[in-house]
Amino acid sequence: MLRRAFFCLVAVAALLGSSAAKASPALVFEPYNGTVFYAEDPDTLWFPASLTKMMTAYVAFHALRNGEVKPDTPAIVTKNALAQPPTKLGLPVGSSIPLETAIRVIIVKSANDVAVMVAETVGGSEEAFIERMNEAAKRLGMTSTQFANPHGLPNEQQYTTARDLGRLARALIIEFPEYADIFSMKSVSVAKRQLRTHNGLLRTFNGADGMKTGFICHSGFNIVVSATRDGRKLVAVVLGEKSTRIRNERAAQLLENGFKRYFWKSLFGTSLNGLPLPADRDDRPVHLGKIICGPNYGAIRPELTPDLFPSQTPVTRLADIPTPLPPLN
Repeated sequence: MLRRAFFCLVAVAALLGSSAAKASPALVFEPYNGTVFYAEDPDTLWFPASLTKMMTAYVAFHALRNGEVKPDTPAIVTKNALAQPPTKLGLPVGSSIPLETAIRVIIVKSANDVAVMVAETVGGSEEAFIERMNEAAKRLGMTSTQFANPHGLPNEQQYTTARDLGRLARALIIEFPEYADIFSMKSVSVAKRQLRTHNGLLRTFNGADGMKTGFICHSGFNIVVSATRDGRKLVAVVLGEKSTRIRNERAAQLLENGFKRYFWKSLFGTSLNGLPLPADRDDRPVHLGKIICGPNYGAIRPELTPDLFPSQTPVTRLADIPTPLPPLN
């Protein structure tokens, strides 16, 4: 039985490997025990983009639990918040929304101004909140992660890995189940507006129930997505794809394969902490600026991304850009 299962696993791994031959970092794991089903370059340094807001929410959840703030504590629009580039909510300086609503907005709409509002409300200042983010990362064992802002806009001092994002996703799922609905929301109403999620898999993938997407030119299209079927939950992390469609399709494929071959867990699974470390790793995050956003975009290090994205339509926004995704059969 074990011998046959082993050869099945090898065949599945080969199939996945061939489909992701020149792919960017990816990870599929079971969050409650941390068992990893599939990993590709889990420790390559990467810009998190708006996946940063998962940590912003995590720190805010702790502050709510500790009684430092309340769900209805006003999150006020400051000049600093309003100055952030899109995507943004764009409320006038001096106005406010409840803190819990603000957290929903940063997860659903990925509003950069609102991320600063949350940071200033919880931390007293953006700088103090960033210190909390890095303290939380250290506590969670995110040893290859550093935060320099609460929203994920480009900063050379802000980076992470697929493995570390898996650790963060796991902590959110296990420590704060009462906030799971925030990551599964397809829309949120605020200031007489209905804001729709950028996470198209919540609408198209059977069982999808969270978490967050992200995009900047530096990073390409990122996603952390969770799904539950028959009482089994899996989380996929995909970084650096060239469009929302490709990102979503890859994440969906990895989750689908995980659900179909759940026996990996009991027979061969390793853990997030047990994944082997790379023998050699660059100490700077991969830059995809020119590849994703065109030849005139800043500096890039093509030696780290050979033939990764052979063609690309220029992207001009600094946030998630949803594109239609056909239903998966």
